[in-house]
Amino acid sequence: MTETGAEGPDDGAEVPGETGSAPAESDVPPAAGSDVPPAAGSDVPPAAEADYEGPRRRARRERAERRAARDRAVAIENARREAKRRVVGQSAAAPNTVARSTIRGLKVLLWSALASVVAVALGLVLYFTPVMSARNVAVSGAAAVPQEQVLAAAAVAPGTPLLQVNTDAVAERVATIRRIATARVQREYPSTLRITVVERVPVVVKDYPDGPHLFDRDGVDFATEPPPPTLPYLDADHPGPTDPATKAALEVMLALPPDVVAQVGRIAAPSVASIALTLTDGRVVVWGTNDRTDEKALKLAALLTQPGRTYDVSSPDLPTVK
Repeated sequence: MTETGAEGPDDGAEVPGETGSAPAESDVPPAAGSDVPPAAGSDVPPAAEADYEGPRRRARRERAERRAARDRAVAIENARREAKRRVVGQSAAAPNTVARSTIRGLKVLLWSALASVVAVALGLVLYFTPVMSARNVAVSGAAAVPQEQVLAAAAVAPGTPLLQVNTDAVAERVATIRRIATARVQREYPSTLRITVVERVPVVVKDYPDGPHLFDRDGVDFATEPPPPTLPYLDADHPGPTDPATKAALEVMLALPPDVVAQVGRIAAPSVASIALTLTDGRVVVWGTNDRTDEKALKLAALLTQPGRTYDVSSPDLPTVK
């Protein structure tokens, strides 16, 4: 029995009418806008590779580029501003310093002027008003000179403003009193004028027809009155502060120790080169010139402890006792 149908083609045979096999998946270009890049060895031209970058990747790249450009612009602007600030700061630093110093100087000048005005006003008030006046005149250091005599010589009217008192002139008037060696006048605010005096101290006495005259250490004849009991007498032709013999005799008296001075009854100075002392017990001291006075005074103090009538210290290197 014969088969009724024709044999069909084999399953693995090529079907007639089909011109070629189906293209491989790798040969198909990716769709536009896809994030999948073209395969290697594809026929896509290089210019078209950007089309395969994908919208998301391209957007990220563009955002990064914009941020980088913005950062560069900000950095450039900051650098420009910093440079401008430095230039402006350098140019304004000196004027600002000068301006501050000028203002400070003006303030100091203003305060100085104000202080000067206040001081002048206060001085005028004190000078012309009795706010601080000499309501009390005090005298210090006067013993032999009566206080009334000092006040009379000062001649300061009560109530006189202290600033109007010429202290030097008052001191000069007080110093005209013979017994006063020096005078000093001081203002003691608010209302006291103090006069401090130093009286003359007698060192030797000399007899005159009108009585004994007292001489101080400077050779000033300051009083005519009975001398103290232990005061030595001076024998000089022309005693006074300018007489060389008087000055030499006083230099000797001031160099002697106090216990020796108490024994001197008379000092003779006919000249500078022939000074002699007579003690109260009659002993005689040959002094000679007033050279090396301090040495002679020390030698004499030692010699007087020895018995004798004449003590010669005219040569202090070889003193003698007779």
